[in-house]
Amino acid sequence: MAHPASAPLVRVRDLRLTVPSAAGPVNILGGDGHAVDLDIEAGEAVGLVGPSGSGKTSLLMVLAGLERATGGQVQVAGQELTRLDEDALARFRRDHIGIVFQSFHLIPTMTALENVSVPLELAGVRDAEARAAQSLASVGLSHRLTHLPGQLSGGEQQRVALARAFAPGPRLLLADEPTGNLDVATGRTVMDLLFGMRADAGTTLLLITHDPALADRCDRRIRIADGRVGVPA
Repeated sequence: MAHPASAPLVRVRDLRLTVPSAAGPVNILGGDGHAVDLDIEAGEAVGLVGPSGSGKTSLLMVLAGLERATGGQVQVAGQELTRLDEDALARFRRDHIGIVFQSFHLIPTMTALENVSVPLELAGVRDAEARAAQSLASVGLSHRLTHLPGQLSGGEQQRVALARAFAPGPRLLLADEPTGNLDVATGRTVMDLLFGMRADAGTTLLLITHDPALADRCDRRIRIADGRVGVPA
């Protein structure tokens, strides 16, 4: 007897995100009869491309539980995010989601080791510092454990951010223009690390990028425009 196919790690149906404005409601995602539907399989790498203002980051924020959908279903790792309160969403992110932003988002008063340790400590990991040191070693920063973000180059800061995102073992990694603040050579090094770590861990990846070459490194490319996913290029 055939076994039923496993559910995708990310399943979005009829998603809409509308925000108020002085001129009336603005449809960020969906609208005009075109709500967002999206499936991402476990272990898949998906590149999300589209013009500025098309809704890429908003979609990422909804999948991370950092922005609430106005309507529709948003299921990630078996959880229906629209049914969770803020505390439950925070626990969900802690347990399942890694995020890498363009601007690093490191805590400036904490060392590299402390920055990576924070999510592990919040998750109750007993050997948080050792795990953090191991994660920093995996991005080539064993010699920078005690450095503050201000003492690190942009590429090193983004590598700390990568180590922090991967250290808790997330099921889904959301990366929003992770090379946007880096020069070409440094950005290539960071992306080689990201794709290598993702492959080693089997992590599902949603990568927002304006770089077609980066999107082509993913298993699949999706285009978003005017808040609609799957718009032809």
